[in-house]
Amino acid sequence: MTQPICSIADIRAIEAHAQSSHVHRVANSGEDATLMERAGRAVAALATRVASDRSRSILVLAGPGNNGGDAYEAAAILKQQFFRVVLVAVGDPAKLPEDAARARRKWLDAGGEILAEPPPAKGWALILDGLLGIGLTREPGPAIRALIDYANAQRCPVIAIDVPSGLDAQKGSTPGPAIRATHTLSFIALKPGLLTGSGPDHCGFVSVDTLGLDVPRLAQTYGWVADPAHFTAMLKPRPRNFHKGIAGSLGVIGGAAGMCGATLLAGRAALRLGCGRVYVGMLAQNAPIVDFQMPELMLRHPDDVLGLDLDAVVIGPGLGRSERALALLAAIISSELPCVLDADALNLLAEDRDLRQACARRQADTLATPHPGEAARLLGRSVADVENDRLDAARRIAETLGASVVLKGAGSVIQSANRYYINRTGNPGMASAGMGDVLSGILGALLAARLPGEAALVLGTCLHGAAGDSLAATGDGPVGLTAGELPDAARRIWNRWLVSPGQAGE
Repeated sequence: MTQPICSIADIRAIEAHAQSSHVHRVANSGEDATLMERAGRAVAALATRVASDRSRSILVLAGPGNNGGDAYEAAAILKQQFFRVVLVAVGDPAKLPEDAARARRKWLDAGGEILAEPPPAKGWALILDGLLGIGLTREPGPAIRALIDYANAQRCPVIAIDVPSGLDAQKGSTPGPAIRATHTLSFIALKPGLLTGSGPDHCGFVSVDTLGLDVPRLAQTYGWVADPAHFTAMLKPRPRNFHKGIAGSLGVIGGAAGMCGATLLAGRAALRLGCGRVYVGMLAQNAPIVDFQMPELMLRHPDDVLGLDLDAVVIGPGLGRSERALALLAAIISSELPCVLDADALNLLAEDRDLRQACARRQADTLATPHPGEAARLLGRSVADVENDRLDAARRIAETLGASVVLKGAGSVIQSANRYYINRTGNPGMASAGMGDVLSGILGALLAARLPGEAALVLGTCLHGAAGDSLAATGDGPVGLTAGELPDAARRIWNRWLVSPGQAGE
């Protein structure tokens, strides 16, 4: 099932609509409840499953806003269920929003106490983090900072209510210290900051409770979790009368002196993904004339490759930044071939405004695959700026180049013309040399097979990460995982998706 991602603005609009129209009926129950009451019940239910040791206490951290109100609601329910609950609150209770103040009173009426700080020398079964919500845009203040540091120092599960305190739920950045949760229960829908940048390291296992709201009806959603299920209609087994011309011909251009391996990795990945013919053009004067590991690759001079009847081209792996490399890039951008722009092709574009403008005028599908450093050069910003707002960076690059873009990293952001996706496959073992070259080869093969650019980018990015995950699951990673191992794993998964498209992404 595909999962929508809502911006913080969308979430606020949904909440406002639910409150103003008194949409309080819980789906399929006939029972009325406020959004805060529903949130508290959802948190308490999750806490009951996670806190298996009832001999120890649950620590609830309640902040000064509605997130704190959710914590008060959950605390009262857990107390009624005979859990031992200790609640620590920060902020002036007189300034609590109306629903949060009501939840606080409910906690006190249930016989609960409110402490200013955690008691000393206490071992917790669980911590509930309700300090800060989705409105965070700056570093937490000293009192909340101290509680964040305290929670992170404990050896117990931590459930973040809606978002880990200190994490920007829109951008995935952390202006200061942030809770490192083992579980995050996101309300209404997923938020982008939970899935990209620092989000995955702080959120732990992420689940969603819609609070009984019909999210697709209430919000116009532009974001989705990247999932092959979006494109199952394009995942079909090959017919019996299939031939290599249908699979397409791909050119891979790069391989300057000392970097021929990058180009070979891309070409090998394309073959493993079923490309009918793969021509590799390398700039190095002493470039190999045959790949003995995969002799099916046809190694040629770059000019000869571009003179062939190709269906798509990849340029960038090991390309270098010479005048010859620039001329080859300009030739590809001026062509009508679907293309993948990677590595030094992106660095050359960053240095040449005219070439960027020419790229934006292309009619054929253009895929760009920058890592944060390349993205920073394309935008004329720092890497820190890019990482601070990955969605904005991907969108700006897509607009500048007229391309579909994947900004690689934790929670890769995929931006097409009309929507964005965030990829959840992949693992830290893929932070090794050549992984981007393999992704480029996979994407090139899908373009050569005449998949539309957006579909190729989402499917290829999901597949690339899923291949890394499958290797890590068998003990071949994350530590020591190499790019050359990925194509075989990607081939196995791709064939499974083609045979059983309904199970793709599961």
